Amino acid sequence: MTPSAELPDLAALEEAAALVHTVVPATPQYCWPLLSRRVGAELWVKHENHTPTGAFKVRGGVVYLGELRKARPEIRGVVTATTGNHGQSIAYSASALGLAATIVVPQGNNPGKNRAMRGFGATLVEIGHDFQAAYEHAAVLAERKNLHFVRSFHPLLIRGVASYALEMFRAVPALDTVYVPVGLGSGICGVIAAREALGLTSEVVGVVAENAPTYALSFAAGRPVPTNRADTLAEGLAVRVPDEAALAMIRHHAARIVTVSEAELRQAMRILFTDTHNIAEGAGAATFAAALKERDRLQGKRVAVVQSGGNADRALFAQVLAEPEAE
Repeated sequence: MTPSAELPDLAALEEAAALVHTVVPATPQYCWPLLSRRVGAELWVKHENHTPTGAFKVRGGVVYLGELRKARPEIRGVVTATTGNHGQSIAYSASALGLAATIVVPQGNNPGKNRAMRGFGATLVEIGHDFQAAYEHAAVLAERKNLHFVRSFHPLLIRGVASYALEMFRAVPALDTVYVPVGLGSGICGVIAAREALGLTSEVVGVVAENAPTYALSFAAGRPVPTNRADTLAEGLAVRVPDEAALAMIRHHAARIVTVSEAELRQAMRILFTDTHNIAEGAGAATFAAALKERDRLQGKRVAVVQSGGNADRALFAQVLAEPEAE
């Protein structure tokens, strides 16, 4: 199961989507008039916050672990690193397939996501100050305990995640621009794979946090540019070392990478709740923050934003909602 930057064809994506839909029903995409008015475009939200784990990642976990069980039936346990949504995906899918899951998270990780992963039956290990440190520890555990190491970026994860993009592109034809959050890259690469397989011309735009800019810096430089820190309320975007295969795919197929500030993330979380009554975690709100930031170039267009997750920490979300609106 070696990672590759090759794009899957439509048949492979359809097969993966059929498997995903045995576990995860298709999520809705709505055109919200109040959001459209704010942006000056016909704005659609793909609601991946409506999956059983509250985020898009579960789609990739179902396909990855399903294929793993077929290819290596002797495997009894897996380990991975996460800030939450990828870990929920692996914990949920492992439980369904009878596998033991060990999930490594950084210290101080979102307590709600930690509780959800334990609820799905995973063993949780809290170590390190950020995702990269947790990732490195997970690799050590894989060797030490003879566990299969599930990386956060892999072609099978892309195939599973692409199922939401197939749903979106087919439900909302002729999209001009799609904004996708970029953590390690499976989400945006899934959208790219679906767009290419369907032969569409929609512009795909990645979104990262200003405080975790590794993919924006790497996209501009044409090579991986790690950062020393990735401290953002959008924990799903808190990556400081890019995946080279993901970066290659993004650089080849994405139009650009937009960075959004912590204040813009918080504003987007408030607006999404006010205008749609949906809860968006920081990474889930990032795409709307980017569309709002780029509204001058979106006038009159048909635009989609991926609300990739709704697993906001309760205390943080209450604090964000209580803040006054910016003028």
